[in-house]
Amino acid sequence: MEKPNLTAVHEFILKGITSRPDLQAPLFGLFLIIYMSMLMGNLGMIILTKVDYSLQTPMYFFLRHLSITDLGYSTVVGPKMLVNFVVDQNTISYHFCATQLAFFLVFIITELFILSAMSYDHYVAICKPLFYTVIMSQRVCHILVAIPYLYCTFVSLLVTIKIFTLSFCGYNVISHFYCDSLPLIALLCSNTYEIEVIILILAAFNLISSLLVIIVSYVLILKAILKMKSAEGRRKAFSTCGSHLTSVTVFYGTLIFMYVQPKSSHSFDTDKVASIFYTMVIPMLNPLIYSLRNKDVKCALKRTWNKIRNTIS
Repeated sequence: MEKPNLTAVHEFILKGITSRPDLQAPLFGLFLIIYMSMLMGNLGMIILTKVDYSLQTPMYFFLRHLSITDLGYSTVVGPKMLVNFVVDQNTISYHFCATQLAFFLVFIITELFILSAMSYDHYVAICKPLFYTVIMSQRVCHILVAIPYLYCTFVSLLVTIKIFTLSFCGYNVISHFYCDSLPLIALLCSNTYEIEVIILILAAFNLISSLLVIIVSYVLILKAILKMKSAEGRRKAFSTCGSHLTSVTVFYGTLIFMYVQPKSSHSFDTDKVASIFYTMVIPMLNPLIYSLRNKDVKCALKRTWNKIRNTIS
């Protein structure tokens, strides 16, 4: 569709996931269940890793922040997406759109580095167990979380300010269910070369640097596991890494599929499918992955439930 001449844009219209009326109610019900499951799962994980004495370790400290980032970007997107199913035209103000993009970028990019910090934690636990408490001190854990939050806030503000200081055309329909950078850039009348290059460089750096830490950590972990003579030791090591590897594979796989497509085959429809997966489905699955495969979490959950039941009775 040809863009009209430059006019002031005060709000945007989100096209949503589908325009078919017969799918609005079923999809609303489905995504409401997914969002509520995500909310309860991640809030539960945050509270559990904070209050249970057996989960006061670096591994669960990072898991708590993984839940915070999951909860963050899913909540930035989810409620507004649900509104789209129950209104005829889902509008979002210019400033709220900028705010949504900024917070979404902070949480989604931070998750990349939280996952890489978790892989480093697994490496130290398996390859340097005698020095684990020294290397993964409370101070180091806080630094490994604080730096990504600060860096991602800077990246988010840079991209958001760059986009929203450019001129939008009169056409204000976003071909997405939330304010993302690529659909917004498609609405700009200004020269978008600079912001496209910035996003490409930052996306490549964030994906490659965080993934490199994960790959190097797991190569060293695999070497250490292969040297183990005890079958029980190998089983414990694989069990420690299993949940994290599942999360990494699903999350990075979805992001790489979305952002590394050739421009000729790139479409907003495939972006929507990928976005649904990593903004709604993955945040819902992560608490399940880490609780169902983790004996410590299951025991902590049982203890906490028994305390609540005894208090009530």
